[in-house]
Amino acid sequence: MPNKHKHIARRGLMLVLSSPSGAGKSTISRAMLSGHRNLAMSISLTTRPIRPGEVDGEDYIFVEQAEFDRRVANHDLLEYATVFGNSYGTPRGPVDEALAAGQDVLFDVDWQGTQQLKQNARDDLVSIFIFPPSITELERRLYARAQDSEAVVRDRMAKASSEMSHWAEYDYIIINHDLPTSVSQVESILAAERLRRDRQTGLADFIRGLGVGQ
Repeated sequence: MPNKHKHIARRGLMLVLSSPSGAGKSTISRAMLSGHRNLAMSISLTTRPIRPGEVDGEDYIFVEQAEFDRRVANHDLLEYATVFGNSYGTPRGPVDEALAAGQDVLFDVDWQGTQQLKQNARDDLVSIFIFPPSITELERRLYARAQDSEAVVRDRMAKASSEMSHWAEYDYIIINHDLPTSVSQVESILAAERLRRDRQTGLADFIRGLGVGQ
């Protein structure tokens, strides 16, 4: 009996989630990773010291500044930035390998990182910006996390407006009223983007197999 569910080869995509701190990006990312076996988190390169409990190659790839600078000079990073004196970046090689194998890669980066990814890999990029339902709710969520001091919360709130001003640079916008709805919306975007004609690299062979001319 013929196989009714013939697999069609597909190139993976780069799924970027950005938001101001407290809008739900990290929570949505965790939900997506736990619910999709073919979605993996991008592992960043960093020069900061390893922290207790972290695993080199799983949480981050830890390198010296000279090695980081060498990779920047060789254009080995898809995006990079310096935060509080430490350098962070996304190695190009592992991402390219994953995409070629049909694996989707999730990125947790800000608008600046998204701009760099757009410049270096626009055809593979799907970008989503996540808004809080209101500024009041954003502030409430930051305080409810009980992770930061009042001074840090004020700093995050001050930065939120600047971050949100870049919303028009993204492909999709989600307003995170509640987590299940927002996760469902990201899943819908992912499902649709996986079906884009230009990402289904095996589609031409499949269609030829149906006897359809091109």
